[in-house]
Amino acid sequence: MSSFVVKGGNKLNGTIIPQGAKNEALQVISAVLLSKEKVTIHKIPNIRDVMKLIELLGDLGVVINKIGEESYEFQAKTIDLSYLDSREFKKMASALRGSIMILGPLLARFGTGKMPKPGGDKIGRRRVDTHFFGFEKLGAKFNYNSDSSFYTVDGSQLTGAYMHLEEASVTGTANIVMAAVLAKGETTIYNAACEPYVQQLCFMLQQMGAQIEGVGSNKLKIQGVKSLSGTEHTLLPDMIEIGSFIGLAAMTHSDILIKDARIDQLGLIPNTFRKLGIDLHYHGDDIHIPEQELYEIESYIDGSILTIADGIWPGLTPDLLSVLLTTATQAKGTVLIHQKMFESRLFFVDKLIDMGAQIILCDPHRATVIGLDKSVALRGIQMTSPDIRAGVSLLIAALSATGISTIHNVEQIDRGYQKIDKRLNALGAEIERID
Repeated sequence: MSSFVVKGGNKLNGTIIPQGAKNEALQVISAVLLSKEKVTIHKIPNIRDVMKLIELLGDLGVVINKIGEESYEFQAKTIDLSYLDSREFKKMASALRGSIMILGPLLARFGTGKMPKPGGDKIGRRRVDTHFFGFEKLGAKFNYNSDSSFYTVDGSQLTGAYMHLEEASVTGTANIVMAAVLAKGETTIYNAACEPYVQQLCFMLQQMGAQIEGVGSNKLKIQGVKSLSGTEHTLLPDMIEIGSFIGLAAMTHSDILIKDARIDQLGLIPNTFRKLGIDLHYHGDDIHIPEQELYEIESYIDGSILTIADGIWPGLTPDLLSVLLTTATQAKGTVLIHQKMFESRLFFVDKLIDMGAQIILCDPHRATVIGLDKSVALRGIQMTSPDIRAGVSLLIAALSATGISTIHNVEQIDRGYQKIDKRLNALGAEIERID
């Protein structure tokens, strides 16, 4: 287990380039299984979850070549399906929640798939029912062994179908789309997720020869084709990392320029930080957060307390609520943070309270933050990162605090943020990694 020892109180200054989007990477890398031909993907982030998925594909028989710092070539010409029965596959796939994204491509191209119960962040229940509902509507048959927590799926007769999803699951939509592009006939997915990363997957599949209509909406129509070709694809910048840098700049009185942010794909993120009083400016496709001593939370027109809540796209992504909550601890004013999707995601606030933040955890989904207006700095403590987003939020808090903080289990942060200690140290932070 690794730890960060963080000396807080430094103002950061400089330019930072966001990594490629983790959530998009897990989808499009899995999609290489749909074709025998070469697929080239650029801006792949060097983070634990993505590298583990690439390793898993290599074990399945995908030929992988790293052709640049962030660019890879994949060719899934020959796949060893017997690997799905191995102890090694069960161990690796059960530890990586993103591994479920290979199931749709395997069913589509090979008519079979196996999957242990997925792992991932411990942030509450994260159902995979949407994935399985979609596969079953396409004709797949499931067998679940409760003793081994292992799913075996027969997808030899996938046929297009109409389906109305109970929830607009991003990964569920992506997985169903990948299964449907090679199924016989037409598939309609209603209440489909329409996040930019799902759109990116659809654009990539269209370049490979898939026939998909309605990209960017919540109703997708897919006409199955017999095969897909190779392509070249570039990931979007990671919107969660961009939001994390905005919060970091505000908390640490820093002057930071975020390069190549693809502002057109950020949705509500910039304006949500503006509601916390954070000053940010656009310069082309770059975001500049100037040094700001104080920032004040907006109120509603009638004077009531601002509520920030997550929602399906084009609503606010739930992955940023931990960062927004942390950023609000040093603002002037009060805000209610409402995390609707995951009942355990706010449980990291006890660490912020130990650091001196004023937070009332109302229930597993809601927390009221009374900002300190930077009149009292947070203090450094020892803490443990429970998940990716809480981990980086605690790192932001530690960088703004007085004294030394130690954050244990930073492998959780590594799962979502590429070399975050080195990149922030280049801006003036003092983060030491201890193995």
